[in-house]
Amino acid sequence: MANITRYNPFDDLLSEFTKGFWVKPLAMPAGTDLSIKVDVKEDDKSYTVRADIPGVKKEDIQVDVEGNMVSLRAEAKQEKEEKKGEKVIYSERSYGMVSRSFSLPAEVDSKGAKAEYKDGVLNLTLPKKGNGGGKRISVS
Repeated sequence: MANITRYNPFDDLLSEFTKGFWVKPLAMPAGTDLSIKVDVKEDDKSYTVRADIPGVKKEDIQVDVEGNMVSLRAEAKQEKEEKKGEKVIYSERSYGMVSRSFSLPAEVDSKGAKAEYKDGVLNLTLPKKGNGGGKRISVS
């Protein structure tokens, strides 16, 4: 006994459209690896933020606090050092601008905020406040 199935022309169209969809082509450039990953902790008096920003100089990091909004921005710059007779064969390092913003449950006292950058990790201490104003924090 033979199985009888109903023909649906859209099945052929869909399979043709999605063929190779899940396979990444070799010629496609790799996506950027730049990202800011954060851990946020809270106690009674302040928030502590640890942000991983490797490969960036502290002068290229910008931290803005306004009310309960925290914005982080960093720029990894490509060094243009070429020697005669030397060429780049393969490079996986990412360069460019990356930013991240998030809100905290309570407003932050931007006057008492501290930022420290060491070994690719930005540490922020953000004291809680009832009313706020915006301020840019310098990174030390």
